[in-house]
Amino acid sequence: MSSAASLDLLDIDHCLSAEERQIRAVVRQLVDQRVRPEVAGWYEQGRVPVRELAAEFGKLGLLGMHLTGYGCAGASAVAYGLACLELEAGDSGLRSLVSVQGSLAMYAIWRYGSEEQKQQWLPPMAAGEAIGCFGLTEPDHGSDPASMATRARRDGSDWVLHGSKMWITNAPVADVAVIWARTDEGVRGFVVPMDTPGVSAPEITRKMSLRASVTGEIVLDDVRLPASAQLPGATGLRAPLSCLTEARYGIVWGALGAARDCLETALAYAIGREQFGRPLAGFQLTQAKLADMVVELQKGQLLALHLGRTAERGALRPEQVSVGKLNNVREALAIARQCRTIMGANGISGEYPVMRHANNLESVLTYEGTAEIHQLVIGQRLTGISAFA
Repeated sequence: MSSAASLDLLDIDHCLSAEERQIRAVVRQLVDQRVRPEVAGWYEQGRVPVRELAAEFGKLGLLGMHLTGYGCAGASAVAYGLACLELEAGDSGLRSLVSVQGSLAMYAIWRYGSEEQKQQWLPPMAAGEAIGCFGLTEPDHGSDPASMATRARRDGSDWVLHGSKMWITNAPVADVAVIWARTDEGVRGFVVPMDTPGVSAPEITRKMSLRASVTGEIVLDDVRLPASAQLPGATGLRAPLSCLTEARYGIVWGALGAARDCLETALAYAIGREQFGRPLAGFQLTQAKLADMVVELQKGQLLALHLGRTAERGALRPEQVSVGKLNNVREALAIARQCRTIMGANGISGEYPVMRHANNLESVLTYEGTAEIHQLVIGQRLTGISAFA
C-alpha cells in the first residue's frame, strides 16, 4: 500500500470514477518523474523551466483541461481538481502555472473572447506553445480590484492602455496577457500580446515563497491596441471575478496536495526515526498530531469533492468556492507547520519538502483572495450585508 493510499482512511477513492483515478495516476507519474527530482533545486535557485514544463503539461492536456473545444481536453471538474492536487503535491508553483494558464488567462478568452481571439490563442495555449498571464492585481490595489488605477481610453478606433499590474504569475515569460482596465464605460478586459510596444514585464526576485514559479510586474506605457483586442463579452468587474472563482476552485484541491505531501513525509519520518529507544511514531503526542492532520486532510478532500460534483451539475456558487479556499488552504498550512514540528530540525532542510510547502502555502493563503476576503464573502452571504466598505 502506498503512503497516499494509507492516508485515505475514509475510502474517498471509491467516490471517484475509474477515469478520474486514471487521470490522477498520469499526473502523479509526471510529477514523480519530472518534478520531484528537480524541484528542490528550482526552488533554491529561484528558477523554473516554464516553457519546457508547459510543453509537457500541454501534451498531457493539463492546460485549460476543464474547457471544451480549441484543443482543450474538456475534462470534468473533479478530474481537473485531482490534477491540481497532484501538481501541488510537487510544488505550489507548478499548480500556479497550470492554474493561471488555464483558469485565468485561457478561461477569460474562452468565456469572454471573440471567435477570432479564441482561434488565435486557445489552441497554442492548450498545447503549451504560448504562455498566458492575467493582469488584475495592482501595486496599490490587491484585495480591492474595484479601485484599479490602470486605464484604457479610446483613441479613434484604437485603445490606449496605461498603468501597471503587480504579482503576476508567468508575466516575465508570457506571450499574452489578459489585462483588466478601467474605461469610461466601466471595467473591460483586453488581450495584450506581450511583444506589443510599451509593454514590459520585469521579474520580481528575492521571493521567500513560490520560488519555483516566475512572477513579475506588467508595465503598460501608453500601449496602443486595436479595437479587436477588447474581450467583447467582458463587461464590468463581474467578469474578472468569475475568472478568479475558476482559479480558486483549483486551489481548493491543490492546497490538499501540498498538505498530503507534507503528511506523507512526516509519517514516513516518524516511523523511521528513533528517539528514546522507540520510533517517533510510537509516542502518543506524535500519533495525536498525525490523527488530527489526517482528519483535516480527509475533511478537505470531501469538501473539494463535493464542490467538484456541484460544479459538474452547473450549480457551484462563488461563496461555496470561498468556503473551500478558506478552509483547505488554512488547514493545509496548519498541516505543513505541524509536520515540521514532527521532523524537528530536519523539517527545515531542503532535503525534505515540508518547509518548501509551508513557505509556498503562505502565498497560497493570500493570493486569489486572502483568508479575510473569503471570510467577508461568506459573511455577506450569511447576513445579506456587505462589510467590504
